[in-house]
Amino acid sequence: MKDQSVILKEDVSVDDYTDLLTVAPFCWWRSAAKFEEYLKWKEEEAKSPSLNPFKLDPELTFMREMERLALLAPEGLDELRQKLYAYHAGDFWVPAGGVKKEDMDIPSVNTILLVGFHNSGKSSLVNLMYSVLGRSGVIPFAETLSGNGSRQLASTLEEHNVLRSMKSGFCVYDSVGFDYDEVNEFTGEIWDWMIEGVSHKEHLKKFEDENHNRRHPWKKIESDFHISLGSTTPKFANRKVNFVMVAANLFEINNAIKTGDRRPLEAVRQIFSSPAIRKCNENPLLILTHGDMIPCEERINARVKICEYLDILEAGVYDIVCVTSYGFLPDESDLIAAYSVTEAIYRALLVSDRGNLPKRKIKDKMVMVMVWFMRLIGAMFGLLARLFSGLSSRH
Repeated sequence: MKDQSVILKEDVSVDDYTDLLTVAPFCWWRSAAKFEEYLKWKEEEAKSPSLNPFKLDPELTFMREMERLALLAPEGLDELRQKLYAYHAGDFWVPAGGVKKEDMDIPSVNTILLVGFHNSGKSSLVNLMYSVLGRSGVIPFAETLSGNGSRQLASTLEEHNVLRSMKSGFCVYDSVGFDYDEVNEFTGEIWDWMIEGVSHKEHLKKFEDENHNRRHPWKKIESDFHISLGSTTPKFANRKVNFVMVAANLFEINNAIKTGDRRPLEAVRQIFSSPAIRKCNENPLLILTHGDMIPCEERINARVKICEYLDILEAGVYDIVCVTSYGFLPDESDLIAAYSVTEAIYRALLVSDRGNLPKRKIKDKMVMVMVWFMRLIGAMFGLLARLFSGLSSRH
């Protein structure tokens, strides 16, 4: 019996692939009329890996995604969900460097930070996570855009336990969106989150900026109101950011590209490649939302242009329908959306667990103290040298 590794070989043929399907679990999309065309494309892809998969028509793209996801979870979406339900921080850790797992600095809860500009679909994506993983139906848990398109006021970070269980080994943080002309301010805020960590109901520093409050008086009132309640609000746990997902509005970016406006695309590129995010993980995920609002051809072309402009591989990009055209969460009615959002979280946890560092021992801490002490002495002697040099030049 041939195993599933035959799909990954370069010399795979349609006959080999067909033989494999005879022993693979039954999947309804394999009975589609265009599936034979997909098999031929699979053979061409094996011969020429440079083929761009985003240029496939929607039907073949759908089959390609379902086959890839079937390899990830042969028993279906429930198998992948179960891995997340039973997950504890460190479960996906891989031994490396001769260090034991108990000597690794593994957090109690892995934290996935979701960042993006205004109207990028972050809250809709969180709601989809609740729906797919928490089985909450269409009940919204995160703030979303109102029907008239105006966004609700938000000045704090929100922690979401999308599994709705106290035993959950990970949480998702929904951050506040920024405008495209506030990229520098946004990257500074992200850098603070990477260094200092994030907390539930944490206020953004930009709301404490007097210049910003002068331009937006209503935000100053809101900020003062929250600060006045700070003494009575319990302190939430501080979380170290383990992984970052960048959300982008595919519909908005596509419209800007058609009008020749590169500002949204350039802003996303600056955030996606910022040192603050790269410090946490070298390969953050890009989540494209609201793509169902544009025709399929434009959707495919927009994805290709985004990948080329950001210089990223297709493996790091997920095109997810967060809200259907009827205003409902897709859940299992859209298998690609359910699979994709589950796989994105699964991949984030894989990278997080494998990026943990060994714990600092007492010896390491003593060396660090000595290093800082020597730096302090060096700074003092440098200051004295500069002072006496100035005095000698006067005389």
